[in-house]
Amino acid sequence: MVRLLSALVLRCTLCTMFVGAADALAADRVTLALNWKAQPELGGFYQALADGTYAEAGLEVSIKQGGPLVNNRPLLAFGQVDFLVGTNLLQAFDAVKQGIPTKVVAAFFQRDPQCILAHADGPHRTWEDVAKAPLLMGNAGRQTFFLWMHSAHGFPRANLRPYNHSLAPFLNDKTAAMQGFVTAEPKRIEEATGRFPRVWLLADHGWSSYSTVLETRVDLIENRPELVQRFIDASRTGWERYLDGKDSSAADALIKRDNPAITDEQIAYSRQKMRELGLLTSGDAASAGIGVIRLERVRRFYDDMTKAGMYKHGEIRPEDAVTLQFISAQRAASR
Repeated sequence: MVRLLSALVLRCTLCTMFVGAADALAADRVTLALNWKAQPELGGFYQALADGTYAEAGLEVSIKQGGPLVNNRPLLAFGQVDFLVGTNLLQAFDAVKQGIPTKVVAAFFQRDPQCILAHADGPHRTWEDVAKAPLLMGNAGRQTFFLWMHSAHGFPRANLRPYNHSLAPFLNDKTAAMQGFVTAEPKRIEEATGRFPRVWLLADHGWSSYSTVLETRVDLIENRPELVQRFIDASRTGWERYLDGKDSSAADALIKRDNPAITDEQIAYSRQKMRELGLLTSGDAASAGIGVIRLERVRRFYDDMTKAGMYKHGEIRPEDAVTLQFISAQRAASR
């Protein structure tokens, strides 16, 4: 009987040890919400998921897509997702204005891929020309970067035309211009017309916002900073590997699974443009690495937006929209 009891005690002890060890090794579950459908412009996150980089960091990551009729932003504040990809800094400024406890913790695109396009054989050849064109633009663009285009470059509101992500109105009007991503719409237009359109990148004309910014809740920053750091570091590695393109096939397969409409040709074009234009690797990122944030640039962009009428001077402290706790030029340089 004594031997039997001893054996049972030992067995229970070993079971407890194994269960405890398994719990210790269990990955932290994390949900990342995107601002658009799966695409190469979000490829670094898919890369980190596909090649095991997140898993190596002790993270079990699921990705929730966005899209034209999907607004994932409220999910972050209500704790239903852990990280959110934001389009630019404006949403983060709005969060400060509204008292929503979220912050930008990394900025993956140093240059916003937002652009204006015109026909290759149309009448608009310069930035000044395109300011006079009928301009196809969606509601989100009208309330954000167009206000800056109007304030800084004199684009008239009267020239705005509706845009619902269909190329048809643009293709049927040689005098029209339209909004787009430099990594996407030029390729689609070339496929439709046989000619590459004229393209003006807003970043080349003074639009200084970071893009594809990563946001999370303040409570996660304060209570689980090591988790936030692991996710950022793994995402940076994912982006480095995805841009390299040497072993991106698994990530591309995940993108096509989530967004079957995208083609291999579009993926290759987008990755090429991201590299060619230094969208993730130019500026401060050239020395400090992908994802870097500088407060001076955040403040300058806020000043530009106050001039455009989006905010009042002193309405918020723009630095409250971001944190340099996890990634900054100074921190990266000291590694």
